[in-house]
Amino acid sequence: MAFLSSFLTYLIIFILLVGVAILGVFIGKALRKRKDAKDAAVAAAEATQVVEGVNANDNEG
Repeated sequence: MAFLSSFLTYLIIFILLVGVAILGVFIGKALRKRKDAKDAAVAAAEATQVVEGVNANDNEG
């Protein structure tokens, strides 16, 4: 009986730790997706400014 009790205790702890690990993976993926979207928006804004700067210089000459 003691073996079964210990086994169930460790099984519950294992399931909880696996759940925390899976939750960490999903949170990490969400944070990475948000960071990549932010970086892409910044890069697009910089590219737009560079293109506008080139067009403005072309019109001056």
